Amino acid sequence: MLTSKARLGSLPAPVLFVLSGISMYVGAALAVGLFPVASPAGVAWLRCLGAAIVLLAWRRPGRQAWRGRQLLLAAVFGLVTAGMNVVFYEAVARLPLGTAVALEFAGPVLVAAFGSRTFRDFIALALVVAGVVAIADVKLDGSAAGVAFALGAAVAWAAYIVLGKRVALGGNGLDSLAVGFVVATVLLSPLALGTKAVWGSPKLLLLGIGVGVLGTVVPYGLDQVVLRRVGQSAFALLLAMLPLTATVIGLVMLRQVPSLPEALGTLAVVAGVAARTRDDAVSTEPP
Repeated sequence: MLTSKARLGSLPAPVLFVLSGISMYVGAALAVGLFPVASPAGVAWLRCLGAAIVLLAWRRPGRQAWRGRQLLLAAVFGLVTAGMNVVFYEAVARLPLGTAVALEFAGPVLVAAFGSRTFRDFIALALVVAGVVAIADVKLDGSAAGVAFALGAAVAWAAYIVLGKRVALGGNGLDSLAVGFVVATVLLSPLALGTKAVWGSPKLLLLGIGVGVLGTVVPYGLDQVVLRRVGQSAFALLLAMLPLTATVIGLVMLRQVPSLPEALGTLAVVAGVAARTRDDAVSTEPP
């Protein structure tokens, strides 16, 4: 177990993000399969429920994780993360996916901007912004509600980065994830009203748990590893590799050949992440 953790911790952050993105997009594909029988917010709640069940069974947080400041931080983190998923699913239901993703990236881009201090940082930030916009092919032709939901997801994403760093450095990252998702599942339980059709089908319930594992447990668990090793601004810029990962998956698995602007955007993202060499490393050792 220690050997596997050490190997995971030794992988470069971009590699971890590619693995995270692959898992996240497979989870997203499962979530899309649930939209015909459940509301977007209901699917997000099922994702939270599935993650809470799996993390509780795996981590079994001790009493200390359910007390005082640790409980408060975990609860806020869980609510922010679950809320981010809810508003993003609602945005995707009203906007083209590329538009929703581009708008949501305003959150991590702002975190990166506030964390930048050198000319090289600003060049890297500009490259990433240009690349994300090109990949997403922004077309603001959706509803005003969809734009509002996407911008809400951007705010929640920025808060996730800041809070995730604190949870990671607290030395109890995955346990806090488990506690946070339990709290969020309970407090957001009214959203379960949009999942009535799912409960009559074991297959659909299994899909819901799969969305929680692939869309939350795996990628957010990898985030906790990365957040112990890099600063908030570096983490925010690495998040820009998610659309890059989606482009590669689309090319390999779906035969979706990117257009020239998408290809140039991909190269810009890669260049921006490569230019952001300042590590902002923290002294806390990875688990």
